[in-house]
Order: sequence, then C-alpha cells, then structure tokens
Amino acid sequence: MDSKNTILITGGAGYIGSHTIIELLENTNFNVISVDNYSNSSAKTFKRIEKITGKKVHNYEVDICNKTELTKIFEIEKDIIGIIHFAAFKSVPESVINPHKYYFNNINSLLNILECCLKFNVENFIFSSSCSVYGNISQLPVKEDTPLGKSESPYGYTKQVGETIIKDYSKAYSNIQSIALRYFNPVGAHVSGLIGEDPINMPTSLVPVITLTAIGKIKQMVVHGTDYATRDGSCIRDYIHVTDIAIAHIKALEYIINKKQKSNFSIFNLGTGTGVSVLEAIKSFENVTNQKLNYVIGPKREGDVEAIYSDTQLSEKELGWKTKFSLDEMMETAWKWQLQQSKENN
Repeated sequence: MDSKNTILITGGAGYIGSHTIIELLENTNFNVISVDNYSNSSAKTFKRIEKITGKKVHNYEVDICNKTELTKIFEIEKDIIGIIHFAAFKSVPESVINPHKYYFNNINSLLNILECCLKFNVENFIFSSSCSVYGNISQLPVKEDTPLGKSESPYGYTKQVGETIIKDYSKAYSNIQSIALRYFNPVGAHVSGLIGEDPINMPTSLVPVITLTAIGKIKQMVVHGTDYATRDGSCIRDYIHVTDIAIAHIKALEYIINKKQKSNFSIFNLGTGTGVSVLEAIKSFENVTNQKLNYVIGPKREGDVEAIYSDTQLSEKELGWKTKFSLDEMMETAWKWQLQQSKENN
C-alpha cells in the first residue's frame, strides 16, 4: 500500500465537495486538504465541517486556473495519493448567457490539475461529471454506454470535453488512473442540518429555489414549462441526496486506489434510478414540510433537458454503492438546512 495518505479536494467549500470531506473525515483514515477560492462558496463552510466532524480542514484559497499558485500546493503537499476534482462553474442557464466564463474556468482548471498529476506523480483522479453529458435522449434509463447526445448547454459541453480530456490522458499516460462520476441531480443537506447548498450566486437548481421560496427569500418560483412530453408536462430528473453522492466518492476512491479498475478510465452514473417531475418534487416538499409554495408556470428554459434518469446497475455492481435517502428525506433535510441558515442570519 502506498504510504501517501492525502486526498486533495478541489472546490472543497462547495456543495458536494463539503459533504464529501465530511464522509472522508468520518469514515476513512485519509488526511484531507482542500483548494477553493470561494468564487461561489464561503469560508464558513469549513467551520461547519469542523462543528460536525470535530476536525479542521486546511484550505488553500487559490484559483486553480492559476497554474503557478496551484503548483505551489503540490510542492508543499508531498503525500497526495488522490484528487477529487469538483471545482467548476455549474449553472446551466448562466452558461448559456456567459459561455466564455464556463469554457475558460472549467477547461483550464482541469488541464492545470492534470498537469500537476503528471508532474507530481498523483495517479488516482476522480472527476465530478454530470448527467448533462447525455443531452436530450430518448433511451431511458440512461446507461454509462448510452451514446452521448448533443449537449444542451456550454456547461454540459465542458463536462463532455472534460471526460474526453481525462480519458485521453489516462490512455496516453499510464500512471493516471481515473473515474468520471456522472451525477444526476444532487439535492438535500447533511442530516445534522448544519451544512447544505449555500451558493453565493442566486441558485438555479430546483430544490434551493423551492426552499428559498418557502422561507420568503424568493417571492414566487417559476416552473419552467409544463408542456413537455412527460406524465405531468414538467421536466423529469433523477434527484439524489448529496450524502449518497459523497459516499459514492469514498467507494470510487477505494475502487481506484485498490486497483479494481479494469482499465485506466471508468465511468459511473450516480442516481437513484427513478425519475421525478418538477411538480412531483414540489408536492413532496409541501407534504413533508406543510409549507404551501407560491409558484407559477412559466416558459421552457433554454438548455433544459426534457427527461433523464439513471440506470444504476453498474455503480451498484462495481462500486458496491446504492442510494439510501428517499425523495421525502431529501426535501426534509434541505428544509432543515434552510431553517438553520435563517436562524444564523437573524
């Protein structure tokens, strides 16, 4: 076994990064460090992690598009055995409006981190990908070998390109072993209610919009389209609890470090296998919390895919991973976190 024992998390103050750090600290013996420049997150996150786990995490406040500053981290931290690369901009609507921001940040940061992997001989690399790589496809549920459709947004395209880059690196440079985890729709919050999705910019994802509407920060939410060819006309997604996703990263790390991969590059879907419509998600929230949501029906949103949900067989078989949280529990924890934030801010 390699004596190196440090996992570097890029975007550690972000939503999924922070929950993955908690799982790493509570359920493994890895040392954890983070790099996050707080472009869409807050330093408060690490205080919340410490409150939950009793452990401090060192964060380097560095933009990983800055290769010189990123390289310095690897010069200091000699024991990095693996990297989980979360750091990326992720809003589909914003990427349609401002594609340059997404192409520049998401591609450059990936190239820089992979260059450091080669230079400093870090061979275990896990990439935060997305179900958006599949585009609008008719074959459901989606399997890992489902042919990728045309990306519906610049954000989705950066994930398609990112996967291709990593695959090519893994093929050309035999010391890089990599996994792309294609998340479906991460929602919910840590069961403690002490940490959850906390973006600086106004969120465009459904569940934070729901909780912000329920608490009164958003006056009225918009359901973007109810004339899709789905059971109730609204978009269908595969919502998955953020802690389930975090646990999948631990499974993927163990899989890759213990040399269980059949090739240098693997892809796994992370979803529940069940499609839930926007209107069904709203109903679940209202039932669990007894909050009546103020929402209106609006036009379709550019970049949105009609329906997508995951086939979960491969990740269950290879990683030994299965989701535990129900839709109601996702909504319950998201609301608990929203109430906690309101208490902190008052």
